[in-house]
Amino acid sequence: MTRRKRRNHSPAFKAKVALAAVRGERTLADLAEQFDVHPNQIQDWKKKLVQEAEHVFGVRAVEAAQSADERQKLHAKIGQLAMENDFLSTALGHGR
Repeated sequence: MTRRKRRNHSPAFKAKVALAAVRGERTLADLAEQFDVHPNQIQDWKKKLVQEAEHVFGVRAVEAAQSADERQKLHAKIGQLAMENDFLSTALGHGR
C-alpha cells in the first residue's frame, strides 16, 4: 500500500472546512468525505478556529486600526516632504 503525498492546505480551505464543522449541519465523517480530509484534522481546525475567534474582534482589530492611522500619518508626511523637495529644488534652480 502506498502512502499519499503530504498535502498543504491553504488557510482559506482550512477556514471553509472549519466553518462547516462549526455550523454542525453535517457530521465530521460527512465533512471528511466531502473535503477529502481526515476527521481528526477537521476537529483540530475547528478547535483552532473557535480558540482564535476572539482575536477577530479583539486585539488584532485594534492593531489594524492603529496601523491604518499610522499609515495615514506616514502618507501625509511623504506628501509634505515631496512638496518641500519640489519647492527647494525650484528655489535653487534645479527644477528647470
